[in-house]
Amino acid sequence: MGWLVAISVVATFLSFRYLFGALTSLRRGQIARAGGAGVGCVVAAAFAGAGIMLLLSYASYGRLTAEKRVAQLEFRRLSADEFQARLMIDRQPDRFFTLRGDEWQIDARIVTWKPPMTILGLDPIYQLDRLSGRYAEIGRERSETRTVYPLSPALPADLWRFARRFPLLAPGVDARYGTATFLPMADGARFEVTLSRDALIARPGNERAIEAIGGWHAPGE
Repeated sequence: MGWLVAISVVATFLSFRYLFGALTSLRRGQIARAGGAGVGCVVAAAFAGAGIMLLLSYASYGRLTAEKRVAQLEFRRLSADEFQARLMIDRQPDRFFTLRGDEWQIDARIVTWKPPMTILGLDPIYQLDRLSGRYAEIGRERSETRTVYPLSPALPADLWRFARRFPLLAPGVDARYGTATFLPMADGARFEVTLSRDALIARPGNERAIEAIGGWHAPGE
């Protein structure tokens, strides 16, 4: 993190320095010198922008150093195919969602690093992406009403989206990992969701959830 701050500050300083030099050279009629300073300004500004975007994303995403619990979910049946889901995340207020179907699914994004970014010693980062209800039967999944909710606000400078859209402009960023897990919904069931370095894992958190998983069968079974 300290490296990112230092790089961003230095690059921002250099971009302004080059900009000042380019303007000064233009006033003196030194076109070639102004052009060189302008190129330096653009390069430094690009590094500064990348550093600032990394800082914003690193601060907005959670750091992933080992398997950790990222959420808990409790369910209350509202009707035959409708449940109220209570999402509990540490240091955040509980949120409630209405999910249709007989299963729930939670998705997350994971951003990992590759050279040359690995020399900065950055930890993988993650962000919970969405929560949805789903149907075990494919036919119902296609025809019934779906319920999907975003779990994280859109960021003005999102490293994940930028790296996927412009991979050549984000060397060292591996933002192609998405992970999801799903289990059945049941009245009174509670589940814990953990995240390892490469996958979401859902586990039953009480007897009702254990019973729900024990009676969980694939369509047609």
